[in-house]
Amino acid sequence: MTTTLFTAGWTFFRDGNPLGSTVRLPHDAMISETRSEDGGAGNHGGYFPGGSYRYSKHWSPPKDADGREYSLVFEGVYGSTVVTVDGTEVGRSESPYREFTVPLPPLVPGVEVHIEIAVDNSRTPKSRWYTGSGIYRPVWLDSASPTRIAPDGVRVQTRTLDVGQAEVEVSVSTEGDLVHVSRVEVELRDHGRIVASATSSTVNGGVVNLELLVPSPRPWSAEHPHLYDLDVRLETDRGILDERSLRTGLRTVEVDAQRGLLINGQAVLLRGTAVHHDNGPLGAATFASAERRRARLLKEAGFNAIRSAHNPLSRAFLDACDELGLYVMDELSDIWFRKKTPCDESPRFHEQWRDDVASMIAKDRNRPCVIMYSIGNEIAESATPAGVDVARQIQDHFRQLDPSRPTTIAVNPLLAMMAVRAKPSSSEEGPPERKPATSTAANQAAAKMGRLMVLASTLPAAERATRDVFDVVDIAGYNYGYACYAGARRRHPSRVILGTESMVGDLPAIWKRVTSIPGVIGDFSWTGWDYLGEVGLGYWSYGDEPGGIAKPYPGILAGCGIFDITGQPGAAIHLTQAVWGISDRPGIAVRPLDRTGQRPNKTPWLASDALPTWSWGEKAGQAQIEVYSSGDHVELQLNGRSLGRRRCGAATGFLTKFSTPYEKGELTAIAYRHGQEIGRSSLRSAGSPRLSLRPETDHVSGPDDLCFVWVELADEEGIVDVVAQDRVRISVSGPAELLSLASAAPSTRESFVDDEHHTYRGRALAVVRATGEPGTITLHATSDRHGVATTTLEALSDQPRDHRAASALSAKEQA
Repeated sequence: MTTTLFTAGWTFFRDGNPLGSTVRLPHDAMISETRSEDGGAGNHGGYFPGGSYRYSKHWSPPKDADGREYSLVFEGVYGSTVVTVDGTEVGRSESPYREFTVPLPPLVPGVEVHIEIAVDNSRTPKSRWYTGSGIYRPVWLDSASPTRIAPDGVRVQTRTLDVGQAEVEVSVSTEGDLVHVSRVEVELRDHGRIVASATSSTVNGGVVNLELLVPSPRPWSAEHPHLYDLDVRLETDRGILDERSLRTGLRTVEVDAQRGLLINGQAVLLRGTAVHHDNGPLGAATFASAERRRARLLKEAGFNAIRSAHNPLSRAFLDACDELGLYVMDELSDIWFRKKTPCDESPRFHEQWRDDVASMIAKDRNRPCVIMYSIGNEIAESATPAGVDVARQIQDHFRQLDPSRPTTIAVNPLLAMMAVRAKPSSSEEGPPERKPATSTAANQAAAKMGRLMVLASTLPAAERATRDVFDVVDIAGYNYGYACYAGARRRHPSRVILGTESMVGDLPAIWKRVTSIPGVIGDFSWTGWDYLGEVGLGYWSYGDEPGGIAKPYPGILAGCGIFDITGQPGAAIHLTQAVWGISDRPGIAVRPLDRTGQRPNKTPWLASDALPTWSWGEKAGQAQIEVYSSGDHVELQLNGRSLGRRRCGAATGFLTKFSTPYEKGELTAIAYRHGQEIGRSSLRSAGSPRLSLRPETDHVSGPDDLCFVWVELADEEGIVDVVAQDRVRISVSGPAELLSLASAAPSTRESFVDDEHHTYRGRALAVVRATGEPGTITLHATSDRHGVATTTLEALSDQPRDHRAASALSAKEQA
């Protein structure tokens, strides 16, 4: 099989508009729509409307392609999708996160065909967050001979793993006439060197099972993410008939009620966080560079685990987790058969879930990073007999298709209690007639009740509402339920517990339980990376501004990320690092001086609005300073003067606070343990800010590579003035295009696809996409008040990596 990217040269039409524009996939059609107060997706989707779209492409099979069979593989299309060739329907999909394959009809080599993809996402909101529209993930063209290795035909599982040897089972499924197949050969390579191989000359029923004995194996883990290359060949006496290549790791996973989570036999605690599928300024479009960037920054911040929220992760993100070393809980869905939003996929749940599970496992099964599956998030019906029965069916299906990984379900005990109390409709499986028990309703109750949501998990009613579904899965996943861990373990000593979702500010209390209660294996905070939609869940407003967790237009962001949508961390990153003890350097954050005197309208999903900066321009007032540290004491100095030494560490929730009149200069925090300094850090004020461009890399490679360029109002030493604001315009020359220009402003009327944008807190982010040709790329920025700036990048002609490495061998060419 030959697999090639099929992403260039598509003509895009919006709502039947005959004036189409040329796009290169992946492409999010929604991000360029005009937002409005009555935008169809409303608060859920960031006030973006939906729409109907069409992608059109003319293509000719190669003239030497006699006997080849072609198919299109879509990694993800958001909207009801119909694929036609020369006007005849050849495939369709209704599931927005499922990878699906469309076989093309028999084609004549050299004869052009017209391929069209119609996508209807006009009915919104379809979800509780921003979804995007259109072909938002890559498309691939598969070309295969009639006799071949089947799609998802290579399955790898580490049976045993010790210091001396690993036993690895490789299963190869084939399709077509096997009469002339003489053998199936498998080779495992480590940096090009063959370390194990096996050959079978018997193909029984189209399936071959081979065993590899790997001497002195190098196990894959988050700390040591070692990957091997596996080559599989289907051969005849005259040569290779078909071949596949994939990257995989040798890794075992077990869960035990006393020993917890065991990776390669070693106990592991999950320092986790959740991520949505959108890439902020890029909308839902899935670019490998953007996915790897998110994974890398989260890994560098100290996280060792990612929860996909609340749908399967992209192949590109999983590639990054395999390579960088991040454990993954991949999640099936936020929706079963009860509605959460008016236009969601619940009516099709029963007909779709089996195919969704199969697609997810086919994508994940050979990846060492994926250590568990979540069968659903905050499924209210899981507290009902009908829901428990469905959970059992889904669990059995997962176990049948992939018995090597444990399962969980993310249950919010408050929502489960609400679901039990809700009045059902006439249909046992329909939505309640009144007071629907949805995740949104639970969030609204949580925002009003605060800590009472956590305490609700300890009630007998919560135990009754959750016990049946927890008996179905391998790991009991609690959303905002850490207070019940000790009691749940007493009642269920064989239960393995995981915090599947939590507020970052609760981490000190949560981690104390994770490290002290047997069978509690970790925690996932909400959320690692901010996202579009669910507007106002996290960000604070001030004074008379609208409060609550459902803020009005022009709000656009949830505002609860440890990193904002541009990749800038907030105060919460210092808390996580202090709690986990991964850094002895104290973290400093300062509450916004430009909001002094304005009453904050808080939400529980953002523990602090403080920013890691001491650069407040000419602002004056009493500065409220937060210092985070694992040390038992912290001293704070301003321009060399001590502001005192205070207790910190576990005794104070790893946070201590200072207050002092603001003055420019340098703020320094010094952490102590047992009277000895263990680390220090400083923040400095900016001098006169000027416009500057700061690219994160100095080059881009291939037509799909991205460069992220910080647009900053900073002094000559690069210190950003967070109260400076300006309108910035960006132009790009050379072999690249400006893909996005955005800021992390939680409320804005500006578009992310224009060439001008206002900074927020002194920053904006430009995203540049290479066209594939070599040469010099020049970015030129102008501002209204802070001058101009220029930077250059080198464009290389390297071809993009194959991000379907788990299922196919890339031909490194572009169709």
